[in-house]
Amino acid sequence: MLWDDFLNSDYHDWRGTGKSEDRLDKPGWLANWLAEHGLKDPGTPTSADMKALKRLRAQILSIVQKLEGGSAVEVSDLAELNRVLEEGPAVQKLEESDEGLRLNTVRLRHDWAGVRAEIAASFARTLTEGETSRFRICDNPDCLWVYYDETRNRSKRFCDDKMCGNLMKVRRFRARQKSAGPAGKNGHS
Repeated sequence: MLWDDFLNSDYHDWRGTGKSEDRLDKPGWLANWLAEHGLKDPGTPTSADMKALKRLRAQILSIVQKLEGGSAVEVSDLAELNRVLEEGPAVQKLEESDEGLRLNTVRLRHDWAGVRAEIAASFARTLTEGETSRFRICDNPDCLWVYYDETRNRSKRFCDDKMCGNLMKVRRFRARQKSAGPAGKNGHS
């Protein structure tokens, strides 16, 4: 999804090295991300554009943290998202596709305000069409990746079971072995 890829641009090394990077500041990352999601590249963002992008990212993260913690979205959170949506107005356009007719949303602005509005709209669609109880933050404390849990039983704990899930299993195993001491390793006292 557009919104979670954007949110996870604030990267933390899931392996526990303590390294992190803000990929929004990484040259070329934004252009690649825009292309990956089919958005027009409005060019190099100004410092004001970068501040606005980071403010939106922080706002979305704050909402996800509240939802994951079992709290409701506050009116002030919705007001901020609506303000961003208003900056990038859109129209509905009926278009023909291989599958038949489709109703598409077309942004009227192709600047960074339009990009922010597209991100906010992606998140708003997930809020309104999805289940708020499915917003998650990876249980690996070194990762903190944000995702939407689409599993049938809503029990996904890690952003990726093969990476963070396995890493956390190994950490728990090693912690048990360490706490058991040398006698606990082979089962002899």
